[in-house]
Amino acid sequence: MTQEQVATEKKIKPLVPFLKIPDKYPDEPAYLWGSKCKSCGTVYLGSRIACAKCASTGPFEEVRLSDEGEIYVFSVVHQTVPGLEAPYVAAIIDLAEGVAVRANVYGLDPLNPSPQWFGKKVKMYTEKIRVDREGNDVIAAKFKVVDGK
Repeated sequence: MTQEQVATEKKIKPLVPFLKIPDKYPDEPAYLWGSKCKSCGTVYLGSRIACAKCASTGPFEEVRLSDEGEIYVFSVVHQTVPGLEAPYVAAIIDLAEGVAVRANVYGLDPLNPSPQWFGKKVKMYTEKIRVDREGNDVIAAKFKVVDGK
């Protein structure tokens, strides 16, 4: 491979640092990861240098987080940036490990919000959302409703 080919080789990049994209993506799914305090067991989204619960400065263990959770709180966004279709449902999703993540939720009608959405079960999936300036695909985590409630 020439230097020019290496410089222009297309890559897949996560939108956020706590989304891991495996080398075999999309055959092997992307996942959210976090840090677990070895002193008290508290889990955080992404990397940490100190534990907010016990004040330990480590060590921390990298853990794979669940791809399923529940909607804790949501908002319907009606005005957004160019390229992002509105309205859409933005939510904070509680994962089984006690971690919360912000993401868009699909499978709900943003024109008819309902209090019944609180606690609704959702599952993560990933999707290419754009191409960056270097021509790399940018991948984001999104959630979709998995129950019919």
